[in-house]
This record gives sequence, C-alpha cells and structure tokens, in this order.
Amino acid sequence: MDESHIQIGERLAQQLGGAILSHGITLGELSVEVERSEILQVLRFLRDDPECQFWCLLDVCGVDYPQRALRFDVVYHLLSPKKNARIRLKVQTDDMTPVESCVEIFPAANWFEREAYDLYGILFSGHPDMRRILTDYGFEGHPLRKDFPLTGFVEVKYDDTQKRVVYEPVRLPQEFRNFDFLSPWEGVEYALPGDEKAKS
Repeated sequence: MDESHIQIGERLAQQLGGAILSHGITLGELSVEVERSEILQVLRFLRDDPECQFWCLLDVCGVDYPQRALRFDVVYHLLSPKKNARIRLKVQTDDMTPVESCVEIFPAANWFEREAYDLYGILFSGHPDMRRILTDYGFEGHPLRKDFPLTGFVEVKYDDTQKRVVYEPVRLPQEFRNFDFLSPWEGVEYALPGDEKAKS
C-alpha cells in the first residue's frame, strides 16, 4: 500500500508543482503539505484526477502550535474508495488569515469548517454560513486553543430560584489539593485514622 501512496505523492508534486510544499508517508498514510493559496486546486485535482479519485472528504480539523508564527494547521483527510487509499493534506495559517472554504468542492466540509472556526478560531473565506456550531451563541474564545484555560471563563447552571439557566464566572472553591501518589505497597509516612496503634 505504501508504494501506491508514494506514486500518488509523486504525481501530485509533478502535476501541481509549487502548490505541493512536501510529501511523505506518516503513520501509513500519505501526508502532503500544501501552499495555503492553492488548497482548492489540490483538492479539486485529487477529486477529479482518474489516477487519484479521492471522492470522500472524511474530516477537516485544526491543530494548534502556539509557538509558531503560523500557529494553526488545517488538516484535510480524504478517502479514495476506488483506490482504497487515504491522504492527509496540511495547510498552515494564523488566526487572522483565512483559508479558502472547500464547501463548493466537498459539501461535507460545511460543518467541519464551522467546527474548526468555533473551536480554534480558524477562518474560512467563502464559507456559506461561518458561525459557531458547538459552543453557545455568546461564548467567548475558542476552547481547543492551547492558551484557552482548562476551566473556561464562565459556567452554566440552572438556577432554581430564577427557574432558568444562568451564566456565572468560574469560581474554584478549592485552589490546591495535596494528592498522595505513593504506591499502596510502600505506604504513607503519616498515620491514617485508626492506624495509630499499628506501629507501637
């Protein structure tokens, strides 16, 4: 199977030239880095070329690398049922530069791109309905970014006195806990309740 993947990668590099930045086998799949401005050309070629026939878009997702200038990877996973092959495309962008939407080529990308926008803040130009899909309407921030706090900013709960859902700032009533990570076979250095007489 790796031989066919290598042939597809070489065909892409030969046919599309500068649109392909690099390609190689990663975890048994062909992984291709694509120039951001050329992603639609590459996707269209993979779908329509008789040697490729990648008709199924399985996923569009984001990956956050906050230490990079172009902090996001937009990752596309495609399947060719005819060739029994998968391919992974990667495009780099930042939080201000949009990636062209591929909804026109693969309608399945609609909700995937909305999810990437909602959870990472990745922008897609030309998307027919670019709004949040998983978080609430007034939600602030993008929860899958590495710099988003684990606790979030607000908590949602039902207030029985007001008989409605209310939003409140997150409060952490217990700042720190002293966890005991020792093995039960080693035992602890302090006396557990009821064990005071055991050592005497």
